[in-house]
Amino acid sequence: MSNSQLFFFFLLLLLLLVGFFNFSHADVGTASLYNPPYTPTACYGSDASQFTSSNLFAAAGEGIWDNGAACGRQYLVRCISAAVPNTCIPGQTIQVKIVDRAQTSVSRPTREGVTIVLSNTAFGTIGNPPATSMNIEIQQV
Repeated sequence: MSNSQLFFFFLLLLLLLVGFFNFSHADVGTASLYNPPYTPTACYGSDASQFTSSNLFAAAGEGIWDNGAACGRQYLVRCISAAVPNTCIPGQTIQVKIVDRAQTSVSRPTREGVTIVLSNTAFGTIGNPPATSMNIEIQQV
């Protein structure tokens, strides 16, 4: 086998192997929660249609706010750890819609400086009380 044939063989083998692996593009961050009232929001004011029927929505922390471009973005969020034992609900991943900015939300987050602030429903779907913050894996959809 010539060098060029050997090179193409290994290149093809490498491409096949890459196809078998799922590379995640998720980031690690922190989440807290906030309580009603949720309006008015920085993204949509008092428009009630901004909230998903499942109540899985969130306020963006400064790291993902992006001068308001985060409004309407969807994120997959999963609890990976927390200071309070047994906070994370194993196997639970949610999809949330950004409707507000954490820094200016009417209801204050339970912890400042987090990546994302989840609605009560969203937080409770991936984490157990009495925790009010958690480490998360977050991925824009």
